[in-house]
Amino acid sequence: MNRNNIYIGIRFILLILAQVLIFNDLNFYGFINPMVYIMFLFWYPIKENRVVFLLLSFLLGLVIDIFSDTAAIHAAATVSIAYLRAPMMRFVFGINYEFQSFRLEQTSMVQQLTFLTLLILTHHTIFFTLEIFSFSHSGLIMKKVMLTSLGTLVLCFLLRALFSREKQ
Repeated sequence: MNRNNIYIGIRFILLILAQVLIFNDLNFYGFINPMVYIMFLFWYPIKENRVVFLLLSFLLGLVIDIFSDTAAIHAAATVSIAYLRAPMMRFVFGINYEFQSFRLEQTSMVQQLTFLTLLILTHHTIFFTLEIFSFSHSGLIMKKVMLTSLGTLVLCFLLRALFSREKQ
């Protein structure tokens, strides 16, 4: 087992524990519940096996669902953004992604923030659409997506800054 796989496993377990033990119990204003486990999809290495990535994403979502009692909604949203991660990266990072000649830490702060925002908005849109499952409540869906995305983005960006390998 190489060093990179150990880091992936540690991040996987720590993000599950943080989400289940800390962030699932936070409810700002009664409905803003940050979902920081999305950082696993942000931090996952670019050059790793895509099938393993999709399976780990499903497992991540399923474990969160088991502890949150949410009937596979987290799993569906997590696998969806894991599948859409490559086109999002191609959109944000451009030609660098095509040749996979970069590391996420080497990109600009704006690119990282844009990529993280796309991941979070896509995840929350899928999650809350499946949770509410009614287009007559589209205003509520948008409200939850926007406010929860903002809370998640702030916490994820703080986690990213806290656990970043580069020291500024």
